[in-house]
Amino acid sequence: MSRALLRGAAALALLGALAGCKPDEPANSGAQPVVQRLSEQQYRQTIADIFGADIKVTGRFEPIVRREGLQAVGAVAATVTPSGFEQFDVMARGIAAQAFDDAHRARTVDCQPKAADAPDSACAAHVLARYGRLLFRRPLTDDEVKDRVAVADAATRSAGNFYAGLQFALATELEMPEFLFRIDRSVADPDHSGQRRLDGYAKASRLSFLLWNAAPDSELLDAAGHGDLDTRRGLTREVDRLLASPRLEEGVRAFFSDMLVFESFDTLAKDPLIYPKFSTAVAASAQEQTLKTVADLLVRQNADYRDLFVTRHTFMNRALGPVYYVPVASKEGWEPFDFPADDPRGGLLSQVSFTALYAHPGQSSPTLRGKAIRELLLCQKVPAPPANVDFTVVQDTSNPLYRTARARLTAHRTAPTCAGCHKIMDPIGLALENFDGAGGYRTTEAGTPIDASGDLNGRAFTTPIELGHALHDDPAATACLVGTLYKYAAGRAPVPGEAAWLKWLNDRFAADGYRLVDLLRTIATSDGFYAVSQPASASRDEANLRHGQGKEG
Repeated sequence: MSRALLRGAAALALLGALAGCKPDEPANSGAQPVVQRLSEQQYRQTIADIFGADIKVTGRFEPIVRREGLQAVGAVAATVTPSGFEQFDVMARGIAAQAFDDAHRARTVDCQPKAADAPDSACAAHVLARYGRLLFRRPLTDDEVKDRVAVADAATRSAGNFYAGLQFALATELEMPEFLFRIDRSVADPDHSGQRRLDGYAKASRLSFLLWNAAPDSELLDAAGHGDLDTRRGLTREVDRLLASPRLEEGVRAFFSDMLVFESFDTLAKDPLIYPKFSTAVAASAQEQTLKTVADLLVRQNADYRDLFVTRHTFMNRALGPVYYVPVASKEGWEPFDFPADDPRGGLLSQVSFTALYAHPGQSSPTLRGKAIRELLLCQKVPAPPANVDFTVVQDTSNPLYRTARARLTAHRTAPTCAGCHKIMDPIGLALENFDGAGGYRTTEAGTPIDASGDLNGRAFTTPIELGHALHDDPAATACLVGTLYKYAAGRAPVPGEAAWLKWLNDRFAADGYRLVDLLRTIATSDGFYAVSQPASASRDEANLRHGQGKEG
């Protein structure tokens, strides 16, 4: 055989081999950059990281309204009202006063002023630039430093105290949009002509808030300033560092708290006559139990995400013991707990955080639970009920003809306007009727045995455990997690130009065994995560934020 034929055969063999390889990351169109208001948790964590965990944050945070099912996306539309700004002003002044008081000064001020009662522009510039970099998540410009120093010097002269001047200047930094909002800034992408990507500091913020739910630390900001995040090796090194940190658990907990709508616990109420075991301590412990289960299974064990719906391993404390009818030895704290193989409980759907949250104050709700499974865990939108729906049959728990929730909902579904929605919610939610409105287990309702059978997308089940296995095996559950995590990370819903990239994420998630840490790594090291379509000039949102910024403090 000639050399030409040999080379041709080798080339064909190589092409054949490449055809079976995992495809490279597809192009991602990106979308317009976003501006997100910090959540209360992110604000508090940033202050603790920068100034110390003993710094108290006192004030009221305006709520962030959910969009696309997430507060993280709602933060893009969140504004600061005059009342809200007053609260931020109160918080800023309180934080600054503590940061530079006698108890903290040795730790927070690493330069010595020439005189304690007179301005020292050099020392003030050093301190304010240092904290401004951490608060703004990027270095301050020379003009910004000069402005802060001018404020500090003027306040020092007025108060006759250098540290009072620092306090006032720091308070103004804490009130600025560059701190209160995460601002995506973009630059031309040198590797893709005509495209844009986030700049290094915006990359650092997106990366840190995704993995730690916190502002970038100094090491990550250094990497951004050196251009390391714009190289494959540098970005991978920083992603691996953040993933290896114990702080990853906090980032994962924050995501699942948002995904599972845990802020609803703030207003959750149960009828104490019907559910005497339920209390604020139980409500707080229910959330913590689920988040500890999530962190243990998905971060520490790096297990299959789908196992969250079937695992019998969890944690228990004294507050939850009576609700689960489980003896708890520890008077304080948590202890590992495994439900026996024959126990009716197992997986997320049987935990009090789910069964109590998605129920009414005085009774269970198959509809609320079925709706939550469809929308939160499968990303399947359930239409809102018509305004004129008659709920009399459903709510009448004393009707002798309809003694169980299944019977009442069956009668309710006879109305044509109700049948369509309830058909996709009730067969799932009824599987959890063994759990009352506070999450306690029962076998009967009004003296009638509970029928927990149903089906999920054509798969039949007869127990809550079997429902968990059906959810475990439903491909919509893993696709939902990928889509929700990306919305959470990007602060927006995907755009059509990202469809191929999201499919690639789903394929990688499956190939990696549905492991959340691997999915986070794939997203955080991908080019698509940092792609944007906005021109280099400041976005309209950013311009609006900057408008009217003339007042100091």
